[in-house]
Amino acid sequence: MNGISIEGLTVIGRGGPVVAPLDAAIAPGCTLAIIGESGSGKTLTAKSLVGLLPRGFRAEGSLRVGADVVALDAGAKLWRSVRGATVSLLLQDPFTSLSPVHRCGDQIAWTLRAAQGRSIGRRQRDSDIAERLAEVKLPPHVARAYPHQLSGGMRQRVAIAAALAANPRLLIADEPTTALDASNQAEILDLLRSVQLSRQLSIILISHDLGLIRGRTDEVLVMQMGAVVERGPTKAVLGAPQHEYTRALIDADPSLRMDSAPSRSGGPAQDLVRVSGLGKKFGERAVLQDVDVHVGAGRIVGVVGESGSGKSTLARCIAGLERHDHGTVEFDGAVLAPGRGSRTPQQMQIVFQDPYSSLNPMMTVGAILREALHIAGRPAEEVSALLDIVGLPADFAARRPAQLSGGQRQRIAIARALAPRPRLLICDESVSALDVSVQAQILDLLLNLRSELGLTLLFISHDLAVVRLLADDVVVLRNGRVVEQGSCDHVLNSPSHEYTRTLVTAAQRENAVAVAGSEQD
Repeated sequence: MNGISIEGLTVIGRGGPVVAPLDAAIAPGCTLAIIGESGSGKTLTAKSLVGLLPRGFRAEGSLRVGADVVALDAGAKLWRSVRGATVSLLLQDPFTSLSPVHRCGDQIAWTLRAAQGRSIGRRQRDSDIAERLAEVKLPPHVARAYPHQLSGGMRQRVAIAAALAANPRLLIADEPTTALDASNQAEILDLLRSVQLSRQLSIILISHDLGLIRGRTDEVLVMQMGAVVERGPTKAVLGAPQHEYTRALIDADPSLRMDSAPSRSGGPAQDLVRVSGLGKKFGERAVLQDVDVHVGAGRIVGVVGESGSGKSTLARCIAGLERHDHGTVEFDGAVLAPGRGSRTPQQMQIVFQDPYSSLNPMMTVGAILREALHIAGRPAEEVSALLDIVGLPADFAARRPAQLSGGQRQRIAIARALAPRPRLLICDESVSALDVSVQAQILDLLLNLRSELGLTLLFISHDLAVVRLLADDVVVLRNGRVVEQGSCDHVLNSPSHEYTRTLVTAAQRENAVAVAGSEQD
């Protein structure tokens, strides 16, 4: 079977080329990785291969699949016949690619019907859907479920089933495990590999996790500012990088340093936040059950667990964005009533995962920060000082969020949260969507803020490598219950609960796969 070749791929925006011409080849059963920071052009490259470039961009070049050639500037009608049947796109967040108001089976059937060009009978339809679900290790009854009724890992399996339903030759996976915890990441990656080998599928994998890239791909393209700066076999490029930019990416990746976290010093601190017996239900579903958490003043406490474990709900209950049903939240010894009304901006602030959705795109950075300062009762003249705290120049006040990179937007979100001078900063997956070099910068910033401002941090994350590098203490949640908590060194180096051991083993396994991938001849 002939493989896939990309010839002269170029992406052109309103101001000219944004992705320089590139060529690549992917043999059947092989995986090509594309890595680089936000703005490097990797996602535009991927979208040009499925005819889904955003408005204002166009592609040149061609995609060759066996004997068939698709011009990248083809019209929408041709792309509709190519997508699914020849090339398919798997997105980072299955909530983005799956409709929340349609059952999972129906969404797989859409791809089947589009590929066959006709409707199929109910019995054949159900049989085909069950076959596709079985391939991704899901039972037939999942076809009747809606996406919100499934865990994150199950949703991504459904998204994979839908992406592969029409038997494409090329699958483009854009950050397919970023939103998943370590155990689910490993399962999804193993699943993709199994399907790839059975189908002899070619895969393009886009990821900012270099540990994942190192252990599970055959070749890699390193992109910077729209150009390929290094390419070759993955073990060679990441094992002995030639370009300075590649070396910088590797040095910044926490997943490659899972076993080298520094030992933390400092004993127990007086509790700034104490959560006791906290419970929260959504309808009949218990999301938090009798949760006890202690956050020492000046400490960084990581909260880990798989999707659906209750991490974000715990953070939102502490911040008052959700009203807990029972139990207590104490701040500096005083009990806080459920809801936002009992909290003050000076007590706590929260930074979310996606700064673009949490920043008003119509306002300048200066206006965003002045609004936060006004609410806090502080003078507007402190905008420059806030920007300086998060390492940005004063002239950024005139920019809008769309003019900033992902890391710069997250710095603005942190600056806004710091406007009231809170004692507690809650970070809810606030670095999970960032590439490794930007992620490292934000983590360093958080450590500096703790040191310079005496901040206490509650850090929600599914990434144990990040938590290991940042946190003093860690809380492990599973199904809404705390199964283990204590110092980060103790819990992650000598876990006592089986579930914690599973998470740690999964993270270490990915690290071991990465190392083994680089050491193979």
